Amino acid sequence: MNNTNRESQDDSLLNGVPYQAGSESTRQTRRWRWLATPTLALAMAVMLPSRAQAGIFDIFGELFSTIQNDMGAALNQINELTQEMQQLHQQIVWPLALVNQARGFVSNSINSYRGFMTQVFTLKSPSATLASPQQLETILHSRQSSQIPALQASFATNYGTVPAVNAASPQDRVMMDIDDALGQQSLKTTLIADQGQDVILATANQMENQVALSTPGSAPFITAQAQVANLRCQAFMQKMLAAELRQEAGRIAHDNVLVKRKSTATGAINSLITGTLSR
Repeated sequence: MNNTNRESQDDSLLNGVPYQAGSESTRQTRRWRWLATPTLALAMAVMLPSRAQAGIFDIFGELFSTIQNDMGAALNQINELTQEMQQLHQQIVWPLALVNQARGFVSNSINSYRGFMTQVFTLKSPSATLASPQQLETILHSRQSSQIPALQASFATNYGTVPAVNAASPQDRVMMDIDDALGQQSLKTTLIADQGQDVILATANQMENQVALSTPGSAPFITAQAQVANLRCQAFMQKMLAAELRQEAGRIAHDNVLVKRKSTATGAINSLITGTLSR
């Protein structure tokens, strides 16, 4: 009994768990078996593709074949048609040589005539010799509408103001006031028209520059811009013609007033002569 108890005590661990010889090696062997089995299965799955993987590769192969054969042929045809259309436009519709020739003509015209035309349009010919008329002439040639108040003051300085009430007859004062108003109005209109002329010329120069660098097919757009600029120019011309007509109408009315006054004076003289003879 004592020997048996000793052997059983010798076979027990300190924590009370029984210890058997050869149990640790058996446990490690089982652990390696459990790990080796899934690893071999995964390796076999990778080395031998399944049907699903083979089917996916077949689908990609079909897609690549469709892109290269069917769609590739269609894209080649589209590229050929595009090249043919480009050659048609460059050789028949808008020949590149003629387009470059037109551009060169416009550029040569700009270089040859723009400077001289600018000098003509901006030419100033001062003729006054006295200080006050020179000031008025400078204002008239300023081409700035902001100089209108200075123009009105200089006009009064050079042409004088309407006389006082007792210095002239009422009819003469009215006629002088009307003539001054028409004269100032026409001068102000010319000053504004000169400034508008500069705007039109700048627009024309810009259009010439666009023509020199234009591409085939842009002619309708440039033509539309030219029509708009032409309408502006026509508007300025109508404004100037209206001012000229007003000035001419004022001159005719002034001449008619003189005729009326002569007629009145003639009637008064006839009355005096008749009265004198009747006595």
